[in-house]
Amino acid sequence: MHDETLLAFDFGLQRIGVALGEIRLGQARALTCIAHEANVARFAAIGELIAEWQPTRLLVGRPLNDDGSAHDMTTRCARFANQLRGRFALPVEEVDERFSSIEADAALRQTPDSPHTKVTCFTAPHQNRLSWQERKAQVDAEAARVILQSWLETHAHQTA
Repeated sequence: MHDETLLAFDFGLQRIGVALGEIRLGQARALTCIAHEANVARFAAIGELIAEWQPTRLLVGRPLNDDGSAHDMTTRCARFANQLRGRFALPVEEVDERFSSIEADAALRQTPDSPHTKVTCFTAPHQNRLSWQERKAQVDAEAARVILQSWLETHAHQTA
């Protein structure tokens, strides 16, 4: 498990945030946002990312209520995880993502110009202020980073 590359997904009906991480480095970074609503386009984009980064494992954020109970999106995310398994024949783990979007938004507010917060979805040349669509795309990708970083920290003892 020492040199594994991971891709993490923050699944949503409008967008899927994506992050990239390396177990050896123990760090994750926001990578991109997939803004396609059609499954064919979504999975084509995911296939391109998998071909480019060659991950050995995929992570999917598992949304839960504050009390840990499931809700509508929990089932949708589980279905998405199963589709990833079936299409790409890679190990897929679901990771508790409670509060990841809140943490991601807070991180972006603290360091809005960080290179780790630049994602390729909804780029806006010549603008200092992001539109709400661009901001949401960055939050989604950053939430995927939070999910992946959480997994890395939880599994750090296994990678030493």
